[in-house]
Parts: sequence; C-alpha cells; structure tokens
Amino acid sequence: MNKLTKLGVSALCGSLAAVSSANAGELSVAGGVDMSWISMDDEITGNPIGIGSNYTFSGSGELDNGWTVDLSILVGNKGTYSNTTVGIAVPALGDILISGGVSGTGIDVMDDKTPNVWEEAYATGLSTGINTISGTAAGTTIQWKPNMMPDGVGLTVAYSPDASGGQSNDKVSSGQAVTQGHGYDVTVELTEAVTGMAGLTVYGGISSVEQSGTVNYDGDRDEETIGATYAIGGLTLGYQWSEEDLGSSANEQQYENTGYGITFAINDDLSIGYNNYESKQTSTTNVTAEASSYQIAYSMGGASIRVAEGTADNMDYQTAAAYDRDNTVISVSLAF
Repeated sequence: MNKLTKLGVSALCGSLAAVSSANAGELSVAGGVDMSWISMDDEITGNPIGIGSNYTFSGSGELDNGWTVDLSILVGNKGTYSNTTVGIAVPALGDILISGGVSGTGIDVMDDKTPNVWEEAYATGLSTGINTISGTAAGTTIQWKPNMMPDGVGLTVAYSPDASGGQSNDKVSSGQAVTQGHGYDVTVELTEAVTGMAGLTVYGGISSVEQSGTVNYDGDRDEETIGATYAIGGLTLGYQWSEEDLGSSANEQQYENTGYGITFAINDDLSIGYNNYESKQTSTTNVTAEASSYQIAYSMGGASIRVAEGTADNMDYQTAAAYDRDNTVISVSLAF
C-alpha cells in the first residue's frame, strides 16, 4: 500500500470545519488488478483475455469533539470514477454515510447476499441482464446506522432527495430526474444473538421511491427482500427472496427474484461453491431468466485464483435460443 502523506482530512471535509477542527491524517491508496480468460460455447467472444484494474483513495481523521471522519474515493477500470463516500461516526448517534451513488447503501447492499466464493451466479461474464433490487443507491444518498440498537440487531436507514438524479460535484446541480423523486430504504439484520441459533443470520429490507412525470407510471417503485444464511464449520448455506414493483402501467411491471447458494471452505485458502438465481419478469409476456454457477477459489497472500462454470437461460428476459449461454472463466487477482 502506497501512502500520500501530509494531506489533512480537514481539508477534504471543509464543510465540517465549523463544527470542529480535524487532526491531520494521511491519504492512502490501495489497488489491485484482475486478469481473466473467458470462454463461451458456440459464441464469438473476441479476445478472451481481460485485464481489470482499480484503486481506492482513503483517509481518516478525528475531530476535537470525538467524531471520526472517513473518506473513500473509488476509481474503476481504465481510470473511470466509481464512487465517493464520506463517513462520520458520532458516538451518541451512530454512523452517518454520504455516498456519491452507484452502489453500497441501503437495500442495494442486499441485492444478493446468498453465499458465494467469488461472484454472484449472474456476474461471471455472461451479461445476463437480470434485474436486482437497488433502492435509492443510484442517486447520492445519506445513510444512518444507529449505534443504540440491541445486541445482534443491525439497522440502516438511507434517504435520497432524487433517487435517479445524476451525481454532481461541489455546488453543481445534477438536474431533475425524469421519472423518480425522493426515496428511502430501511434494512435490518439479525444475528445469532437474536435468532438464538449459532451461525444463523436473518436479514430483510424495504424501499420506496417516488415516481412521476411520465406516462406509463402510476405508482411508486417499491422493493422488498428477506433472506437468511446459516454457517456451521466450513459450510455456509443461504436463501433470499426479493420483489420489485415498478409502479408501471405498461411494459415491465414487476420482478420477483429467488436465489440460493452453498459454499464450503476446504481449508483457509481453498473454497468451493454453487449459486443459482431466478428472476421472473411480469410483463405482456412473462419470462423467467435463470443463472447458475459452480465456482472454486484459492488464495495465497495477495493473490487469488478463481474458476467459474456458468450457465444462463433467457438472458435479458428473451426466450430465443441465442439468449441461452454457457461459459468458463479463469481469473487471477493481485492486490497491492
């Protein structure tokens, strides 16, 4: 990990200066690279070799009143900006996170929490087009995690004033979203301290986003999910259900998703797993898209080797034969 020192967090979070000054911290950068080979049966894939790189700037500091501030700036492949988050930990209140959008807040964190050893069943290079719940995460979001909950209960509340508005930088407007307005997410996670069974975690969430401004939308976009994972020894099992009502009076109106996964850690370095995910689209022609994947992952220090055998049916909710596909992916990841 390389470190860019002598950059104070107070300079990065200047809007907090009126509350209290910050002690000088340091801004660190960490990155990694993924190299992959993908093969698809009876498909033209072009060059099968892929390289992905990303890095994250992060910094932290403590205010004079005991609050702590964390900054994270994510940069994706080919130097593309991904997300910025600012976290503020208030001892008597909890954790407040301001997220620049894309992902990682509210119900979007629960889009698919079924266990896997590398990726979700639909995320191994098949481009399945499967729709998952996302809540308010696409727009800039404020999230609160209270710290006064009972032991074993994790609660998050997320709010966005414009859930599908584009991201904006300091003092620049992103413009009004065409179809969506403000929205909120609420998620709850209950660990074994509440469930009463060692290794059992139950979770769920709801989301509602206001919609207006165009024809074909006569209601809000509502999402909900519930799931559970159970771990015993090296074995982990998980199941999840979710639903998204689009508030649409035409075209696609609803998605109902179910997923399950099973993983087994053979030792500290080697794990195997299987995942399956189904998504039923309710529209003028109801179609169920499905993806499944067998995976194996091996790690040694900062290096990881992963292999996935994937299958997808009715990709993009299309039933023609061309939308059924199989693939094999080999990935080598290096973290530094």
